[in-house]
Amino acid sequence: MRIVVAITGASGAAYGIALLEHLAKLEVETHLILTAAGREIVHLETGRSPADLASLATRCYDETDFTAPVASGSFLHDGMVIAPCSMKTLAGIASGYAANLVQRAADVTIKEQRRLILLVRETPLSAIHLENMLKLARLGVVIMPPVPAFYLRPASLEDIVLGTTGRVLDLLGVPCAPRGRWGNDYCK
Repeated sequence: MRIVVAITGASGAAYGIALLEHLAKLEVETHLILTAAGREIVHLETGRSPADLASLATRCYDETDFTAPVASGSFLHDGMVIAPCSMKTLAGIASGYAANLVQRAADVTIKEQRRLILLVRETPLSAIHLENMLKLARLGVVIMPPVPAFYLRPASLEDIVLGTTGRVLDLLGVPCAPRGRWGNDYCK
């Protein structure tokens, strides 16, 4: 499998990091795009450096690198996840305005009819946010705010993050999701 992962400047960097960690354990090929704001949020929320995250990915790209393979429809992949996805990124994708590599890779993913999952982060949501989400959902984009599944009885923040990450992995068809299914055993 080959998965594109993007981390933008919204709060919730732990979701993108957990996704990268799990995919690395499964030896899934990952292509990471970090925005400048994403780098800051990762450091602020987790204390980790961009180099730490790059070490989890097969390849890592700067948001300004429009020569990256993920900018082309000829780059085959099994899905793209933006975790977390800022409202700025959502708006750019919804309007077809590919101002950076994350938005361009998402645009390509949509036009090539591949799986695109957005872990949108904002609350409360304005009508503009909702309209952008609806526009993309009608195109087949999966809009997945990282809402905790309390029926899994999470005992920690890590449990909450892994519950959401497990759902994302299920949507991508990645085997052995860490958590996220009701009444099933999980791989560790």
